[in-house]
Amino acid sequence: MAATMHSLVPDAPPESGLLGRVQYWFACSFAVGWTGVVLGGLYQQFGAGEVPCPLCVAQRMFMLLAALGAAYIIRAALISGTVTGRAYMTGWGLSLVASIGGSFASWRQTMLHILPGDKGYGSEVFGLHLYVWAWILFQVSVVAIGIALAFAHATTDRAVPAVRPGALRTAGLGALWFLGLVIAVSLLAVFLEEGFHWFLPDAPKGYRFFRDVGLQG
Repeated sequence: MAATMHSLVPDAPPESGLLGRVQYWFACSFAVGWTGVVLGGLYQQFGAGEVPCPLCVAQRMFMLLAALGAAYIIRAALISGTVTGRAYMTGWGLSLVASIGGSFASWRQTMLHILPGDKGYGSEVFGLHLYVWAWILFQVSVVAIGIALAFAHATTDRAVPAVRPGALRTAGLGALWFLGLVIAVSLLAVFLEEGFHWFLPDAPKGYRFFRDVGLQG
Protein backbone atom coordinates (compact mmCIF):
# COMPACT_ATOMS: atom_id res chain seq x y z
CA MET A 1 0.00 0.00 0.00
CA ALA A 2 2.86 2.34 0.82
CA ALA A 3 4.28 1.77 -2.64
CA THR A 4 1.17 3.22 -4.22
CA MET A 5 1.26 6.43 -2.24
CA HIS A 6 2.57 9.53 -4.00
CA SER A 7 3.68 12.94 -2.85
CA LEU A 8 1.30 15.84 -3.34
CA VAL A 9 4.17 17.66 -5.04
CA PRO A 10 4.91 16.11 -8.45
CA ASP A 11 8.34 14.57 -8.84
CA ALA A 12 10.68 16.15 -11.35
CA PRO A 13 13.93 14.86 -12.75
CA PRO A 14 17.09 16.35 -11.25
CA GLU A 15 17.98 17.81 -14.65
CA SER A 16 15.04 20.25 -14.51
CA GLY A 17 16.92 22.61 -12.28
CA LEU A 18 16.21 26.10 -13.64
CA LEU A 19 14.38 27.22 -10.51
CA GLY A 20 16.99 25.49 -8.38
CA ARG A 21 19.71 27.52 -10.04
CA VAL A 22 17.68 30.69 -9.53
CA GLN A 23 17.43 29.92 -5.81
CA TYR A 24 21.17 29.19 -5.74
CA TRP A 25 22.05 32.49 -7.41
CA PHE A 26 19.73 34.29 -5.01
CA ALA A 27 21.46 32.62 -2.05
CA CYS A 28 24.86 33.71 -3.41
CA SER A 29 23.62 37.27 -3.93
CA PHE A 30 22.04 37.33 -0.47
CA ALA A 31 25.25 36.16 1.23
CA VAL A 32 27.50 38.50 -0.76
CA GLY A 33 25.09 41.41 -0.27
CA TRP A 34 24.98 41.21 3.51
CA THR A 35 28.71 40.54 3.69
CA GLY A 36 29.29 43.63 1.58
CA VAL A 37 27.15 45.71 3.94
CA VAL A 38 29.27 44.57 6.89
CA LEU A 39 32.41 45.31 4.90
CA GLY A 40 31.08 48.83 4.34
CA GLY A 41 30.65 49.17 8.09
CA LEU A 42 34.23 48.04 8.62
CA TYR A 43 35.37 50.67 6.13
CA GLN A 44 33.51 53.33 8.11
CA GLN A 45 35.14 52.01 11.26
CA PHE A 46 38.75 51.92 10.10
CA GLY A 47 38.65 54.31 7.16
CA ALA A 48 36.51 57.07 8.65
CA GLY A 49 37.43 56.40 12.28
CA GLU A 50 33.85 55.77 13.45
CA VAL A 51 34.02 53.26 16.29
CA PRO A 52 30.77 51.23 16.40
CA CYS A 53 28.55 51.22 19.48
CA PRO A 54 27.15 48.00 20.99
CA LEU A 55 23.95 48.24 18.92
CA CYS A 56 26.03 48.72 15.76
CA VAL A 57 28.02 45.59 16.59
CA ALA A 58 24.81 43.66 17.27
CA GLN A 59 23.44 44.66 13.86
CA ARG A 60 26.62 43.45 12.17
CA MET A 61 26.28 40.12 13.97
CA PHE A 62 22.72 39.72 12.72
CA MET A 63 23.84 40.64 9.20
CA LEU A 64 26.51 37.95 9.26
CA LEU A 65 24.05 35.43 10.68
CA ALA A 66 21.65 36.24 7.84
CA ALA A 67 24.48 35.66 5.36
CA LEU A 68 25.35 32.37 7.08
CA GLY A 69 21.82 31.12 6.46
CA ALA A 70 22.29 31.63 2.73
CA ALA A 71 25.77 30.12 3.01
CA TYR A 72 24.21 26.93 4.40
CA ILE A 73 22.20 26.57 1.19
CA ILE A 74 25.24 27.33 -0.96
CA ARG A 75 27.28 24.69 0.88
CA ALA A 76 24.58 22.07 0.32
CA ALA A 77 24.63 22.73 -3.41
CA LEU A 78 28.43 22.68 -3.57
CA ILE A 79 28.58 19.30 -1.83
CA SER A 80 25.72 17.36 -3.44
CA GLY A 81 24.61 19.32 -6.50
CA THR A 82 21.06 19.58 -5.12
CA VAL A 83 19.43 21.34 -2.17
CA THR A 84 16.91 19.44 -0.08
CA GLY A 85 13.79 20.95 1.43
CA ARG A 86 15.34 20.60 4.88
CA ALA A 87 18.40 22.60 3.76
CA TYR A 88 16.18 25.37 2.39
CA MET A 89 14.13 25.52 5.58
CA THR A 90 17.23 25.53 7.79
CA GLY A 91 19.15 28.10 5.75
CA TRP A 92 16.36 30.57 5.07
CA GLY A 93 14.95 30.01 8.55
CA LEU A 94 18.26 31.13 10.08
CA SER A 95 18.35 34.13 7.75
CA LEU A 96 14.79 35.04 8.66
CA VAL A 97 15.43 34.91 12.41
CA ALA A 98 18.61 36.97 11.96
CA SER A 99 16.79 39.55 9.83
CA ILE A 100 14.03 39.93 12.42
CA GLY A 101 16.59 40.26 15.22
CA GLY A 102 18.55 42.80 13.20
CA SER A 103 15.37 44.73 12.47
CA PHE A 104 14.72 45.10 16.18
CA ALA A 105 18.32 46.18 16.93
CA SER A 106 18.36 48.78 14.14
CA TRP A 107 14.85 50.00 15.07
CA ARG A 108 15.98 50.36 18.69
CA GLN A 109 18.97 52.48 17.68
CA THR A 110 16.79 54.58 15.37
CA MET A 111 14.33 55.28 18.18
CA LEU A 112 17.15 56.41 20.46
CA HIS A 113 17.93 59.26 18.04
CA ILE A 114 14.50 60.17 16.72
CA LEU A 115 13.86 63.28 18.83
CA PRO A 116 14.15 66.67 17.06
CA GLY A 117 17.64 68.10 17.33
CA ASP A 118 19.33 64.73 17.89
CA LYS A 119 22.19 64.46 15.39
CA GLY A 120 22.29 60.68 15.60
CA TYR A 121 25.29 58.40 15.91
CA GLY A 122 27.91 58.33 13.20
CA SER A 123 27.83 59.74 9.70
CA GLU A 124 25.06 59.67 7.10
CA VAL A 125 24.83 57.97 3.71
CA PHE A 126 22.42 59.60 1.25
CA GLY A 127 20.85 61.51 4.11
CA LEU A 128 20.24 58.53 6.41
CA HIS A 129 22.33 57.08 9.22
CA LEU A 130 23.73 53.60 8.80
CA TYR A 131 21.36 52.08 11.35
CA VAL A 132 18.37 53.46 9.45
CA TRP A 133 19.67 51.87 6.27
CA ALA A 134 20.20 48.66 8.23
CA TRP A 135 16.55 48.69 9.32
CA ILE A 136 15.40 49.17 5.73
CA LEU A 137 17.62 46.37 4.45
CA PHE A 138 16.50 43.98 7.17
CA GLN A 139 12.86 44.65 6.26
CA VAL A 140 13.59 44.05 2.58
CA SER A 141 15.37 40.81 3.51
CA VAL A 142 12.34 39.53 5.41
CA VAL A 143 10.18 40.03 2.30
CA ALA A 144 12.81 38.47 0.01
CA ILE A 145 13.19 35.42 2.25
CA GLY A 146 9.41 35.00 2.35
CA ILE A 147 9.31 34.95 -1.46
CA ALA A 148 12.20 32.47 -1.59
CA LEU A 149 10.44 30.17 0.87
CA ALA A 150 7.21 30.41 -1.12
CA PHE A 151 9.03 28.87 -4.10
CA ALA A 152 11.20 26.45 -2.13
CA HIS A 153 8.82 23.53 -2.80
CA ALA A 154 9.45 23.98 -6.53
CA THR A 155 13.23 24.09 -6.20
CA THR A 156 13.74 21.25 -3.71
CA ASP A 157 16.02 18.49 -5.02
CA ARG A 158 16.42 20.16 -8.41
CA ALA A 159 19.84 19.96 -9.98
CA VAL A 160 22.27 22.76 -9.13
CA PRO A 161 25.47 21.83 -11.00
CA ALA A 162 27.85 23.44 -8.53
CA VAL A 163 29.89 20.32 -7.77
CA ARG A 164 31.95 20.66 -10.96
CA PRO A 165 34.04 23.62 -12.15
CA GLY A 166 32.01 26.44 -13.59
CA ALA A 167 30.33 29.73 -12.84
CA LEU A 168 28.04 28.25 -10.18
CA ARG A 169 30.87 26.69 -8.23
CA THR A 170 33.09 29.76 -8.56
CA ALA A 171 30.31 32.04 -7.34
CA GLY A 172 29.48 29.78 -4.40
CA LEU A 173 33.06 29.34 -3.26
CA GLY A 174 33.72 33.05 -3.70
CA ALA A 175 30.70 33.92 -1.56
CA LEU A 176 31.77 31.52 1.20
CA TRP A 177 35.38 32.73 1.24
CA PHE A 178 34.26 36.37 1.19
CA LEU A 179 31.91 35.74 4.11
CA GLY A 180 34.56 33.84 6.07
CA LEU A 181 37.12 36.60 5.61
CA VAL A 182 34.73 39.35 6.72
CA ILE A 183 33.66 37.28 9.75
CA ALA A 184 37.31 36.90 10.79
CA VAL A 185 37.98 40.64 10.39
CA SER A 186 34.79 41.48 12.29
CA LEU A 187 35.76 39.24 15.21
CA LEU A 188 39.17 40.87 15.35
CA ALA A 189 37.63 44.36 15.20
CA VAL A 190 35.28 43.61 18.09
CA PHE A 191 38.07 42.09 20.16
CA LEU A 192 40.29 45.14 19.64
CA GLU A 193 37.43 47.45 20.55
CA GLU A 194 36.29 45.53 23.61
CA GLY A 195 39.65 44.36 24.91
CA PHE A 196 39.57 42.22 28.06
CA HIS A 197 36.15 43.48 29.17
CA TRP A 198 32.68 41.97 29.22
CA PHE A 199 30.83 44.95 27.78
CA LEU A 200 31.33 47.74 25.28
CA PRO A 201 30.67 51.32 26.40
CA ASP A 202 27.58 53.00 24.96
CA ALA A 203 29.68 55.54 23.05
CA PRO A 204 33.14 53.99 22.54
CA LYS A 205 36.00 56.36 21.72
CA GLY A 206 38.75 53.92 20.81
CA TYR A 207 40.14 50.42 21.11
CA ARG A 208 40.45 49.29 24.71
CA PHE A 209 42.65 46.31 23.86
CA PHE A 210 45.61 48.61 23.23
CA ARG A 211 45.04 50.33 26.57
CA ASP A 212 44.69 46.97 28.31
CA VAL A 213 48.10 45.80 27.08
CA GLY A 214 49.78 49.18 27.77
CA LEU A 215 50.27 50.24 24.15
CA GLN A 216 48.03 53.27 24.52
CA GLY A 217 47.52 55.65 27.38
